[in-house]
This record gives sequence, structure tokens and C-alpha cells, in this order.
Amino acid sequence: MRLSTLTTLGGTFLGAAALSIIAASLSARVIEESSITGVARVLETDGIDWAEVDANGLQVFVYGTAPSEADRFRALSLAGQVVDAARVIDELNVNDSRDIEAPQFSVEILRNEDRISLIGLVPTSFDREPLVQTLEALADDPEDVSDLMESANFPAPESWGPAMRFAGFALADLPRAKISVNAERIAIEAMAETAEDRDRIAAKLDSAAPDGIELVLDLEAPRPVISPFALRFTISEDSAELETCAADTEAARASIVNAARLAGASADTDCTIALGVPSPDWGTAGAEAIAALAEIGGGSVTFSNADIALVAAEGTDPARFDRVVGALEGDLPESFVLDAVLPETPDEDAAPLEFVATRSPEGQVALRGLIDNEVTRTAIDGFARAAFSSNSIQVGARVSDNLPDGWRARVLAGLEALSRLDNGAAIVTPDRISVRGDTGNKDASAEIASLLSEKLGTDQFEIDVAYVEKLDPSLGIPTPEECVAQIDDIIGERKISFEPGAATFDATARDILDDIAELLKLCGDIPLEIQGHTDSQGREVMNQQLSQERAQAVLIALAERRVLTSAYRAVGYGEEDPIADNDTEAGREANRRIEFTLIEPDPVPEEETTLESVEAAPQDGAQEESGDGTDEVGE
Repeated sequence: MRLSTLTTLGGTFLGAAALSIIAASLSARVIEESSITGVARVLETDGIDWAEVDANGLQVFVYGTAPSEADRFRALSLAGQVVDAARVIDELNVNDSRDIEAPQFSVEILRNEDRISLIGLVPTSFDREPLVQTLEALADDPEDVSDLMESANFPAPESWGPAMRFAGFALADLPRAKISVNAERIAIEAMAETAEDRDRIAAKLDSAAPDGIELVLDLEAPRPVISPFALRFTISEDSAELETCAADTEAARASIVNAARLAGASADTDCTIALGVPSPDWGTAGAEAIAALAEIGGGSVTFSNADIALVAAEGTDPARFDRVVGALEGDLPESFVLDAVLPETPDEDAAPLEFVATRSPEGQVALRGLIDNEVTRTAIDGFARAAFSSNSIQVGARVSDNLPDGWRARVLAGLEALSRLDNGAAIVTPDRISVRGDTGNKDASAEIASLLSEKLGTDQFEIDVAYVEKLDPSLGIPTPEECVAQIDDIIGERKISFEPGAATFDATARDILDDIAELLKLCGDIPLEIQGHTDSQGREVMNQQLSQERAQAVLIALAERRVLTSAYRAVGYGEEDPIADNDTEAGREANRRIEFTLIEPDPVPEEETTLESVEAAPQDGAQEESGDGTDEVGE
């Protein structure tokens, strides 16, 4: 019985062992199949159809012929993501690189002050160490040079070494640049400190460029800031000339210059690329205005920021003038304001003896008609600029010998009356002065009547002045100082923000600009300076240019929102006026800002006014005394 029991136990143990062996074998096969399936699937998903997979226990074999060493490495890396990389057995071959077309070797070198990066593919035979050492010498810290180049085992093109050495040579003069290099072409984009530096560097690189390699240079210098942004084109009987021209982009310059040449300007006509443009449509507006003047046939067109003054030549056909000006007004971008004048043909016998001064709602003042001499011309120009606080003064008056005595005093009295109105006209004739227009002062009519009576000693005047509530300063329209304070309140804890290193608004700026525009429409055309500021990182000249572009972007954005901006100016101060510590991120963020301030008027010395001095001056520049020794000019 004991023997039988032992026999039974032995059989049980043998059966269990057999079952264990069978189970282990099945488990190993399951692991092999799982590994083969998983690795094969990931290779197929990645487009690797040249590799096959097999397994022996825990070992996974990847075999086949890879197109390149990089492809081989990629296949093994993918297999190692499915199973333990230690289990992957490499049985891959690589095609002979001599049978494969060489790749396009190229490198892009980026330098921003002391930080330099190299990105691209270079031949394995290229000794990159001398180039890296050259670049490390340009940086304060060798760790600021990042070598991110990869290599491929193919023969280096014959011109590869000279091209790369030239790139390192070029970078020494370019603190902020991008250099793209291949065996046939070197393209350099960079910013120079000044126009003179740009020309010097360009000449140096042109002379040192390797033979047989195309060199493409795109070097820029900081643009000048022009305020007001100006353009003037004239057409006379003898010539057409672009007397003054500024543009914000190459495209705008080309548009304006081409229009000027089509209108008869010389082939060497050019235009200055500058900062300060009042609208991104500057080039379009300039070209359209020049084309319109050419169609009229003569005269001048002058831009001062968004204000356009077009004066046709005397003798222009009125029907043609009206047709062309009407079309131009319809074609001009919305932010531009056109004032077109058709002078009357001089006819001493038929022309009325009159002087006309007009003031538009936008603040433009036009003076035309007859004056008695050049002294009066100087007097009315100076008085108008002082009385109307505007640079938009057009003087188109003609000298006539047929005017009565005291004409100068009558003209200046009419100008002073007009200065009491927000917009309107004053017409001076030998027997009457007519003043008409709009004002926010309920007492303006009485004040003008008193003024004319006092100055002229006569009641020969007509006054037709309308009181307009929205022009009344007593109705709550904020003063310029209050407007600036309210802008600060609108911004509050918010900020007019831009994308990093650019003059493009970020998503949060739109609402702030909308709110500021609504306020400024109420404030009117106040003398406002939009200031751009940056932190101190980067070069000073670049910071100044960036701050100018950002301030200009705000000015343009306000003009696009129908704000009158003729009295505004945009100024970039760069890093020169910090309000916080530039050594901290919070401080730098605070220093990157847009501010609004009032433009303070130039101090006026306490002296005799222009009107008083002119009235005291002798008529026609000569001392004329009456029999009792009193001066008759002042009336």
C-alpha cells in the first residue's frame, strides 16, 4: 500500500512538471507573438516597410536593409518604444551611401546680440569646431552659442567650407542677423546701427564674398522719424516735381514714385522710408492724389499727416476740377481729409475786391483773395498761425494795387473775428465785412460785433453766427487735461499690449483702444502725444525703433476708429524713461508701455500782439502822417 501511494505521488509530480513546461512554452510563444505584432505595427504606422521583425523568447530581432543610417536608427528607436530596448537585436543593414543622392546641406545662423544659434545639416567631414570657436568669441559666454547642427555621411560640396567661413566672418559686424548658408547661396538679413554702417558693411561683404557663391544682402538701418509725415507734388508749365516725399514701406514708396513718374516727374525721383505715417493707406492716398493732380493738369497737392491740400492751377476748367476732385474724395481712404481749391483766374477789371478766410471743422484755415502788399501777406500768415494754433494754414492771396486804404486793418479784423468761431468764414470787401459760421459760445455774435466796431470804428459788417450745443465747452466736454486723466482711468490696471518684439496688438488691446477712441471723439482734436516705451533689453537703437512703431500703431488704430488725429503725434522713447527696475521681470513688464500726454504749447513772450503791431505799422510800409501828426493806418 505504501508503494502504491509513492507511485501515485510520483505520477502527480511528473504530470505537474509536464504541465508547467507546456504552460511556459505557451507563455513564451505568446510573448514572442505579442512583441512581433507590436513592433511590426509601429514600424508600419511610421511608413517603414523595409524592416521585418522576429522573436526568440524575449529577444526581438529587427532585420532588413535601411535606406540610410538615420532610417536605421529611427527603426530601432521605434522598436525600443514597444519593448525594452535591451531586448531589441539589431540585424539591420544600411545601403551604401554612394548609391544614395546626397542631401541639401544648409545651415541657418541666428544672432541676437550675444546669443547665437546654428541649425541645419552639415557633412560629417566638415570640421565645425573652428566655426563654433569663432562664434563663441563673439558672445560674452560660450554657453550662449547653441550648436544644433546635425551631420550626414556624404561628401562635402567643394564650396561648403568657404561658404561657412564667410558666414562666420560676416556675423562679426552684425549683432542682430540671420544668415542662411548652402553651397551655392548665402543670404544675410540684418539690422545696422546707421545708414552709414549699412553701406560700409554691404561694401565689405560684397568684396569678401567667395567666388562662385551668390550673395544676397538685406541690410536695414533704423528709419528716421518724420513729423508731420509729409508729401508735396507740383505740376507747372515746365515741369512736374515730387518736392517732398516720405513713405512707410517699400510698397508705399513704389506706389507714390510710380504715380509721380507717370505724372511727368523725372526718372530719378525718390522717396524717404521713415516712421511716423498717420495711416497704413498712405501710399494709396499719395498715389491717388498725384494722379488726380495730373488729370487736372497743374497745381500742387500737399500732405501734412492725414490732411490733404490740393490747389489747382489758375485757369483750370471748373467742370474738370469738380469731376476729378469728386472722384478723388470718393477714392481716398477714410482717415484722409481733402481740401481742394480752384483759384479764380486773375482779372483785375472783373474780379471782386475781396479777401476770404475760411476755417474748416477739422481746423484747416485757408486765406485767399486780395491783399495790398507783401507786408500784409506776412502779417496775416503770422497772425493766423498764432490765432488758430494750427499749422494747417494755406495762404493763396494775391497782391493788388487797386485796394482802398486801411485794407490791412480790415483783413486782420476779419481774421480775429473768425478766430472766435469753431468753423466758418470771414469775407472782407471795401464796404463790408461778413462773418458767418458755428460756435459753442452763446455770446460770440455780440463779442464779434464789439470787436469789429472797436477795430474799424464802423457798423458796416454782417454777422451770421449759429450756436451749436456740441461745441459748447460748458456742456461737459472735458478739457484736454481732463481727457488725458480719463484715458489713464480707462486703461487703469489694463494695458495696451503687443506681441513680443513686434508692433502688432495682442488680443486684449482692441477693447482698450475702442474705449479710448470713444473718449477722444468727445475730446476733439486736442494736442496729444502718444508715447512708446520699452525695457532695456536689446540694443538701444532697436528699442527706440520698436517703441516708435508701437506708438505709431496706436495712432493709426485711433484714426481707423474715426478719431481726429491731426493734432496728435507719435513718439518712441525706447528705454530712456523707465518707471520701474529693468533688472526684474515685473519691472521690465511695467516699462513696456504706451502713455498719453498733452503737447505743451511753446511759451509766448509777453509782447505786443501781431495784430497790434501790424495796426501800428505804416500802410504800404511807408510812414504816412496826417496833418495833426497822427497815424491813419490803425483806423
